[in-house]
Amino acid sequence: MSKSIEVTIEIPKGSRNKYEVDHETGKVYLDRYLFTPMAYPADYGFIDHTLGEDGDPLDALVILPEPLFPGVIVKARPVGVFKMTDEAGGDDKLLCVLDDVRFDHFKDIDDVDQFTRNEIEHFFVHYKDLEPGKEVNGSGWGDKAEAERILDEAIERYKG
Repeated sequence: MSKSIEVTIEIPKGSRNKYEVDHETGKVYLDRYLFTPMAYPADYGFIDHTLGEDGDPLDALVILPEPLFPGVIVKARPVGVFKMTDEAGGDDKLLCVLDDVRFDHFKDIDDVDQFTRNEIEHFFVHYKDLEPGKEVNGSGWGDKAEAERILDEAIERYKG
């Protein structure tokens, strides 16, 4: 079983609102309403005390049957990573499941059904298509070991 982490949810599954938490005040702001008619395919947020390649906390998606709301902190386990870059550079997304006995059958990326992976990949490759000056390049999926390596690197980067 992989290590449990805390993910702060910024955007609920099914939303077109792009919320962001101000890391100094803790307030949740509406960053923008997505230009494309697409909704987030999973609850989306970040892992505190990490620093991704883009200079922000490491991004994470959490697979749950019901959407959460912005500001909720959820204990989750990484099972894979969607590798991508955007106009700001490396922007990998850890794919996590709830750290709960009912999700114990998710051990690695291959335990996440192909449709769910396709839906997430399609969303992130296309969600900025209509925004001027924005671009995204997806480069596929990494397994749990790669996700944990990226998480460890982001923790070390945060520590400086």
